[in-house]
Amino acid sequence: MNLTLVVLAAGRGSRYRGLKQVDAVGPSGEALMDYSLYDAVKAGFGKVVFVIRRDFEEQFKSRTGHGLGKSIPTECVFQELSSLPAGFSVPEGRVKPWGTAHAVLACRHAVGGPFAVINADDFYGREAYRVMADHLVRTSSASTNNYCMVGFELNKTLSDHGPVSRAICEVGRG
Repeated sequence: MNLTLVVLAAGRGSRYRGLKQVDAVGPSGEALMDYSLYDAVKAGFGKVVFVIRRDFEEQFKSRTGHGLGKSIPTECVFQELSSLPAGFSVPEGRVKPWGTAHAVLACRHAVGGPFAVINADDFYGREAYRVMADHLVRTSSASTNNYCMVGFELNKTLSDHGPVSRAICEVGRG
């Protein structure tokens, strides 16, 4: 089973003032995303699709092209304002792409089977990738409309180093 990991990496980093998705945080220059990719491959993901912006394609590819593509197929797709489903148009005055759902839509031609989506600038941990991969393998043949989300306890996702945005998922409401 070929599982694809979609990595959302098109963020502008306006508050951070840079491309945090490729900034080095590890002892040998690893970005946070590098740790995620390592864990995902160990869990069974066999392809990576990066969703990026055209204006930093060269910088992104030079930073991520250090051998990953030799061990696992990778592809970059672009989240562009014009990438919309048939029948939709860009509202007048809109200058930047929409959020997460639009980014996932941008990779629709690069993903052909079960996939998981992560943010390039978040750390999930090895167990999250194992849970995602196990679910995708277990349910992929059962249905074409099978979804899941790996969640974390809110108090374990907050930072002592400044504010973060988080969503709360309530199960069983409706």
